[in-house]
Amino acid sequence: MTAEDREAPIGVAVIGGGPAGLSAGLQLVRANRRVAILDSNRPRHSATLRSHGFLTRDGAPPLELRRLGREEFESYPTSIYAQAVTREVAPLDRGEALAAGFPDGIGFRVRGTGIRGSTDAEFVARRVLIAAGLTEELPPFPMIRAYYGTALHSCVECDGFEKTDKPLALIGETSDVFARALLISRFSSDLVVFTNAAATVTPPQERQLAAVGIRVERRPIDDIVGERAEMTGVRLVDGEVIPRVGGFVRPRWHAPVEFLGDLGIDRDDWGLVVTDDRGETSIRGVYAVGDIVPPGPQQLIIAAGSGARVAAKLNMDMIRGALGVGLIDA
Repeated sequence: MTAEDREAPIGVAVIGGGPAGLSAGLQLVRANRRVAILDSNRPRHSATLRSHGFLTRDGAPPLELRRLGREEFESYPTSIYAQAVTREVAPLDRGEALAAGFPDGIGFRVRGTGIRGSTDAEFVARRVLIAAGLTEELPPFPMIRAYYGTALHSCVECDGFEKTDKPLALIGETSDVFARALLISRFSSDLVVFTNAAATVTPPQERQLAAVGIRVERRPIDDIVGERAEMTGVRLVDGEVIPRVGGFVRPRWHAPVEFLGDLGIDRDDWGLVVTDDRGETSIRGVYAVGDIVPPGPQQLIIAAGSGARVAAKLNMDMIRGALGVGLIDA
């Protein structure tokens, strides 16, 4: 990154270089916007060996998709890619924004700490697009990480097909476990839902699951067990092991927006960032897209499509702002 890149104002700072952020960045540089993507290259799905459902790339490793997307983005002359962890997003006052050449008086200073030998990054941007994804909290079983991404997964739509007709587990303590169990029933009739003693499946829901052959196990879990690299079952605290060869786990997700500091941003009951139908958050000029917004994690192709859609809305917002036109129908 040259000194000029560091100092010249940019159109959009995109925080996160996954499918949503890269897709948005690509659309924006193709609109002749000067765009910087700040990315730590630490994706939530780093344990996943193959991604599925992405047209023309079914079965490709997620990191390979990111590499290809970055190459496409960086092929445009107005693109900047900074390997950095975003540390601060601070709004400019109106005078600073106008002095930077932002005609609607909206702008932000974005700072990031360089990683893996990269220099620190700092940009003055007219708009910010948060595509940082989510951090993931798995149930606290000692061996769950050993099987996560191979035998156990979090995305039913992404990995369900590969589990067809196998004895599966669904481990979750959240209120959406019932719906996820119904999704999994399309792939296997041999499913046990483990609630780990949480009251997340109601008695009527349990009866509905039983009617299609799905068992609900409410006893608390001790650990996931296996032989070598193969998962063989779920061990309960009373010592019983229920044989399972894989399945799905429902993590708890957290939106990593600490870089906003004291700026208030609206969230839903799950902690996800709320946006309007244009992708803008409750902070004027700050947009969000991808896993970080409701309904949360989805297939990579959906995240990429959402990135392109929000980029188009954001671009029109900037056009209208430059002309002094309101946001109606933007």
